[in-house]
Amino acid sequence: MRTISLAFILYVFWLVLSGYFKPFLLIAGAICAVLCALAAGRLNAADEEGHPNHLILRTPTYYPWLLWEIAKSAWSVTKIILHPKLPISPTMSVVRASQRTAAGIATYANSITLTPGTITADVQGNDLTIHALVADGATDVEGGEMDRRVRAFEGGA
Repeated sequence: MRTISLAFILYVFWLVLSGYFKPFLLIAGAICAVLCALAAGRLNAADEEGHPNHLILRTPTYYPWLLWEIAKSAWSVTKIILHPKLPISPTMSVVRASQRTAAGIATYANSITLTPGTITADVQGNDLTIHALVADGATDVEGGEMDRRVRAFEGGA
């Protein structure tokens, strides 16, 4: 089932990027998507971690929230950069991820890095070393809201 899902997603992605809808190209794109999905299945890359289609129903709640957090952080970083005195206070801190899987921890680390002003500098097990442009950014990450959201996205309580 994952291979079929992966083939469909690859085909839709190809359609979006190509923008061509001529019969020959539609058929060629479908064949390529199926061949790539079969190769991924043969390489065991279409497993639960490589193609997490079980998360698709949770994306409508997590992705909009993440986009909103990115927008808020981008606005904050813009204000800091445009401030005449550039009031930065670089901070390194370590937070513990409560996710149960490697994909969950990677999602959490990448969500932190996608948010302007913060970056995941290191991951050791469940401990993430975070660099923040300002101390408030580190405080936000340490507050645990993103951790809770990623845990819910992953399927935890």
